[in-house]
Amino acid sequence: MRMPRTAAVLLPLTLLALGCAPQASSTATDPQASGSTATSPADCAQGKTLADGTLTVATDSPAYDPWFKGNDPSNGKGYESAVAYAVAQQLGFDPSAVKWVKEPFNKSYAPGDKNFDFDINQISITPERAKVVTFSDGYYTASQALIALKSSPVAKATSLADLKQYKLGAQTGTTSLTAIRNDIQPSTQPLVFQNTNVAKQALLNHQVDAIVSDLPTAFYITAVEIPSATIVGQFKQQSGSPEQFGMLFAQNNPLAECVDQALAAIKDDGTLDQIEQKWLSQTVNVPVFQ
Repeated sequence: MRMPRTAAVLLPLTLLALGCAPQASSTATDPQASGSTATSPADCAQGKTLADGTLTVATDSPAYDPWFKGNDPSNGKGYESAVAYAVAQQLGFDPSAVKWVKEPFNKSYAPGDKNFDFDINQISITPERAKVVTFSDGYYTASQALIALKSSPVAKATSLADLKQYKLGAQTGTTSLTAIRNDIQPSTQPLVFQNTNVAKQALLNHQVDAIVSDLPTAFYITAVEIPSATIVGQFKQQSGSPEQFGMLFAQNNPLAECVDQALAAIKDDGTLDQIEQKWLSQTVNVPVFQ
């Protein structure tokens, strides 16, 4: 179609005016130009997992209550299973896209490549471990608890000093074992067990006077697994910052930043508190060792 003569004259003038008009800076509204980060955890996580479309999560086997229910991390039940799926949702992964793999606790924080995106297994964030792996922000602040048989003299202890004379034990590689050595400092070396099941059996067999674990695990042991045992008391580790559990990644894994964003989101909206209240409800008033 032929353009009317008036329009043909006005068009160059309009284009000229547009070319001379001051333009708004693109850097004020362009996130990439301004160097800002991804707008959501899901945006952040794109292209950063081991397998496209899949989030690979690791934990130990057996997977203990109350962190996992029924030794099945994939059912979404138990504190850490629920946290993992809440984080996965923030990262843009449906439950069906979450793949679980087994990783022994003591192997998880060894240096080197990993066959998972992150591991969630009551792994305390420590400076020594952080030299060779990367941790997320903490998702749980832990207290240590002492478990003894109700008939044992240890059950009457009220202070860390009272515990020095007893034979104590904990799982190898755990901060519970470190707490015995550094905070209780018993007169005899603690017994070291391969896993919590072995430690519990040693308590029943009177090989140790008491064992140490994190408080939620102690609740489950005394309520369900060893009803003849009691939580004598709880204590915070005396050195450094409060003990926190973090998700563990291969060193410098860029996905850790995205998980931190996801954790911040479920903290801000109350999801993390709801998960803790559901799975780690502490209804017993446990005394604190003085």
